[in-house]
Amino acid sequence: MLAGRVTVDGEVVTRLGTTVDPRGAVIRVDGQRLPPQTDHVYVALNKPLGVVSTMSDPQGRPTLAELVADRPERLFHIGRLDTDTDGLILLTNHGDLAHRLTHPSYAVDKAYVAQVAGVIRPATQRRLLDGVELDDGPAAADRLQVRDSHGGRTLIELTIHEGRNRIVRRMLDEVGHPVQRLTRIGFGSVRLGSLRPGESRELTDDELGALLDSVDL
Repeated sequence: MLAGRVTVDGEVVTRLGTTVDPRGAVIRVDGQRLPPQTDHVYVALNKPLGVVSTMSDPQGRPTLAELVADRPERLFHIGRLDTDTDGLILLTNHGDLAHRLTHPSYAVDKAYVAQVAGVIRPATQRRLLDGVELDDGPAAADRLQVRDSHGGRTLIELTIHEGRNRIVRRMLDEVGHPVQRLTRIGFGSVRLGSLRPGESRELTDDELGALLDSVDL
């Protein structure tokens, strides 16, 4: 604090013993947001293939609730992943954060790795970055990188900020490279990392602080 590294609600605080409301104040150290004290919980889950992104299912299919059944809180999912898409999904009991993270106006990044049929040429990569026309309007990747290409298949990583239904699959279909496998590896500041299918963990302070910042909470 004496070095001026701490800010509270945008103001540098250097006086030792300064009191603040830990539940409502925006506190930063070296610019890094410290999450407020809260009763809310924030969970990252690696959703396996075949699990529906709901907490219950009238058809009896496996759900997210079964994967976090050991938690006492009543959680709900932030957005959805298709049943045939695996990877990172976030769960919380913080309704305002969930609403903002899925609202188009905040444009929160989602990162995916897709295995597609065929070799994606540079011209096709440019099309995906420039935008392709879908039946519900144009869509573009914010970033795109080819990780590997062999045997008539390409592994690409792409980042988008939209959440329209099956948008990554439809974009790649539109450019002639149907998806064979799709995994979400990032949601905002949170990365899938080494979580195995079906495993979950609580978000770190750094991840949560950056998420809150991204949606002005």
